[in-house]
Amino acid sequence: MASVRHQVRIVLLQTLFEAALTAHDPSEVLQRHLAERQFPPDAAEFAQGLLRGVLEHLQEIDVLIVEAAPNWPLEQMARVDVNILRIGIYEILFAGDEHIPAKGAINEAVELAKQFGSGSSRRFVNGVLGTLLNKHPPTRPAQEKSEAAV
Repeated sequence: MASVRHQVRIVLLQTLFEAALTAHDPSEVLQRHLAERQFPPDAAEFAQGLLRGVLEHLQEIDVLIVEAAPNWPLEQMARVDVNILRIGIYEILFAGDEHIPAKGAINEAVELAKQFGSGSSRRFVNGVLGTLLNKHPPTRPAQEKSEAAV
């Protein structure tokens, strides 16, 4: 069974995707998804923090996506892949010490791509995030411990 944090990332991906397609408020969409699945309070707090962080850094993140995949205009990328990359990049470069190590964030993003993307999504997501990690190593200290369970 998938960890609670993995389930939160799934809900966040669905939230970002829905909000982009419908122009609904992302916070309201997230609250609805969290209520439907009855996440515990700490998982809901984790989800809200991820959403807030992705939205606060959205422009920077999109620039980084374009930089790491120059042959793929952002508008032509699959929306699922773009939103998976947004979550992964936020966790790798902007989230801070409370999140998983960069390689763990890449693994999580690849798992989302396998589950929700096309047949080539996992390779694309892995390649973009790997390129980005090489060009922009996280400034936070490396973490050796695995992701804490919620």
